[in-house]
Amino acid sequence: MRIALFTEVFPPKIDGITNRIRHTLRTLVDAGHDVLVFAPDNAADSWPGVRVVRIPAVPFPRYPGLKLGAPDPRIGFELARFRPDVVHAVGPACLGVWGLLAAAAQGLPRVASYHTDFPRYVAGYGLDWGERAVWPLVRAVHGLAHVNLSPSTFTRRELEAHGVPDVGIWRGGVDTERFDPRRRSLAMRDRLTEGRPHRPILLYAGRLAPEKNLESLSWVLDAFPEATLALVGDGPARRQLERVFRTNDVRFTGFLRGDALATAFASADLFVMPSTTETLGFVVLEAMSSGLPVVAARAGGLPDLVRHGETGLLYDPEDREEAIAHVGALLEQRPMRTHFARMGRKFALNATWEHETRKLLRHYEEAIARHGATLAGRIRRVLPV
Repeated sequence: MRIALFTEVFPPKIDGITNRIRHTLRTLVDAGHDVLVFAPDNAADSWPGVRVVRIPAVPFPRYPGLKLGAPDPRIGFELARFRPDVVHAVGPACLGVWGLLAAAAQGLPRVASYHTDFPRYVAGYGLDWGERAVWPLVRAVHGLAHVNLSPSTFTRRELEAHGVPDVGIWRGGVDTERFDPRRRSLAMRDRLTEGRPHRPILLYAGRLAPEKNLESLSWVLDAFPEATLALVGDGPARRQLERVFRTNDVRFTGFLRGDALATAFASADLFVMPSTTETLGFVVLEAMSSGLPVVAARAGGLPDLVRHGETGLLYDPEDREEAIAHVGALLEQRPMRTHFARMGRKFALNATWEHETRKLLRHYEEAIARHGATLAGRIRRVLPV
């Protein structure tokens, strides 16, 4: 299959969407598919097995590292030259929109997948009117696609409630060979605690940004002063978090990649995810694959992964006592930690990238079929019976 993929973010940027794209591209190429990627001009100019077209983009001032693709005539030219079987806009905001419009003009099958909670993010960055204003735009953009996808049942329900019809699920997967409990390391525990590996380690990995609700973890740290919190990642909220946690035992590791990240997951005692805006939460799936028990907010797409009492524990993000109780139970009860570690790993083993990419290909085939049916219907209306 010939696949044209438009993305608002691409390596070397690090986030959940680029993680999804990296693994999906690898799996598609390994399966023999031909992929053309359109990305902003801060993207890598090459990627194994695919051709990357970098489109001029302008910085988004409220989020360093994010750039918004501008309309460019090369989009239409490259699409026409590549002649894709399907066009997929991943998280369309600007560049993805231009891609969908160009694909519609050329009569190509189109898929749009929603991964970022744009309405809540806009509100979280100080634009209080944003949530109401953004939904009509989301509805219009996704109306250009033959198939729309979301990463979780929560996000699917929200999209459908705002007028995006017939939304499928493309959850995405995890590299279970890299994220493995056998990577547990005393040396990494020493690194995460700055020489005190006997301390309980709570770990978060991801963007340090306002929408992640990380300040709420001060509740937990105040209740368990013997614990160390390792914040793996970076982002615009780091300075604020350094002030919030100045009296707590918190380690800001910066970004960890590859085996170092996997070793950090496997070496901690508990993964904490307080975010209320996750459309899925790849880092949660990576923690589960690493045998790291999870305590997460009961919000967004997280309950699709963390099934309360089965693969981890969920708490009301407004209930600090519930969050403290769940963390305390896991820190104090080794058998409970062992149980959730085992069940989380079992869940992850059924969510590999190969498995999830096969599902994506079926959605592509559905878009091609719907496009064909739509085209046939138009022909019937034009031609005399």
